[in-house]
Amino acid sequence: MIIHVVKQGETLSSIAESYGKSLERLILENGITDTYNLAVGETLVILYPEIEYTIEEGDTLESIARSHNVSIMELLRNNPYLSDRPYIYPGEVIVIKYMVQRIRSISTNGFVYPFVNIDILKKTLPFLTYLTVFSYYYTNQGEIFNINDTEIIQISKSYGVAPIMMLSGYSVSQEEESEVVHSILINEEAQDLLINNLIIILASKGYYGVNYKIPYIAPEDRPLFAEFLEKLSTRLHASGFAFFISLTMNVFELLSNIKYEGMRFDGLGQSVDNILLITYEYGYTFGIPPTVVAFETYNNVFEFETSILPPEKLVTGLSTIGYIWRLPYSEIDARGQSMSYNSAIALAREVGAVIQFDEVSKSSYFLFASQNEYLVRFRDARGVNAILSLIPNHDLNGAAIWNIMFFFNQLWLLVNSQFEIDKVIPANNLQNSFL
Repeated sequence: MIIHVVKQGETLSSIAESYGKSLERLILENGITDTYNLAVGETLVILYPEIEYTIEEGDTLESIARSHNVSIMELLRNNPYLSDRPYIYPGEVIVIKYMVQRIRSISTNGFVYPFVNIDILKKTLPFLTYLTVFSYYYTNQGEIFNINDTEIIQISKSYGVAPIMMLSGYSVSQEEESEVVHSILINEEAQDLLINNLIIILASKGYYGVNYKIPYIAPEDRPLFAEFLEKLSTRLHASGFAFFISLTMNVFELLSNIKYEGMRFDGLGQSVDNILLITYEYGYTFGIPPTVVAFETYNNVFEFETSILPPEKLVTGLSTIGYIWRLPYSEIDARGQSMSYNSAIALAREVGAVIQFDEVSKSSYFLFASQNEYLVRFRDARGVNAILSLIPNHDLNGAAIWNIMFFFNQLWLLVNSQFEIDKVIPANNLQNSFL
């Protein structure tokens, strides 16, 4: 696997020729829509097929997979564009296997809103172990608000992807969410109602488990919180459900090297099945622009976390979200507008910007002027690959992607070329007319 950074004067044709690759394959793999206008500094992922197959009359993905002793999911991961259409056509060439040495098997967890485009969802599911539906909200009395998620739960199961409910405190701010948690912690009746309601919804909707988003917990609440997590874990596991938790990096002062008084981390490691450590980009809009935290900070956090928690239960967050900020930066009015990788690249091409790479934060950025000055920061293949490197370097369980509302070709190329994907449930009646 090679990450190529576009230089001045290069074209897709010249890049494909220099690597001995088919131009069509380079475009398909990287999901390039504007083939005549590359931005200087953007990245392309270069992979080489080891086994290709030319489709013949009467072939189906099922028959091709069977004859080559691979799974249909592997074919869809190697040729994700096939998910964009209902048929395969005689004469087209697909990749059976890439010339890669995968490191090991990992879990992948994609976060999604219920209103996701179903075509994008189906294109992404072959790369996932879990699909986390964002979000169910609970009140300080233990009631849970329902959402319309039946369709995406059924689709995820058909692809062998385990659906996970995201559970968050109902609030308009982090402070208010912490207050909701505090109210639950001091009220056993509310705790029992919350857990009972949760198990009923998990069972009725067909969820595999729950991912509990933990806000900042005040030091005085942490002993009670540890007890609540243990109680919640016991009830969920007794009912046959998996229990994950999500921590943002400010939940227990993870950036400040404070030792977390009042939290029994050994018990936490035993109580939960996965611990997702989410970076600042998780739902971020205010404050210091995201992707500016030094990458070494992430390394340090995981070094500390793996010293007190089982690394096989730890999952690194990986954001697909970029942000555009108006300059000059002001802490009073520092609201960033989120944007996808594809939108960031399209904007760089449109304004003729040169994309730079910040080695400290492992993020890409560019500046442009349009009445005001603007800064755009995002992760391209280089930044994504750096985050993925945390997994083998710290023996982590896998990666949680925030979010999968658009298809990020380079992310999945990097994942597919380096890792096998764990599956915890079988595919169930996968319905695609091209099978």
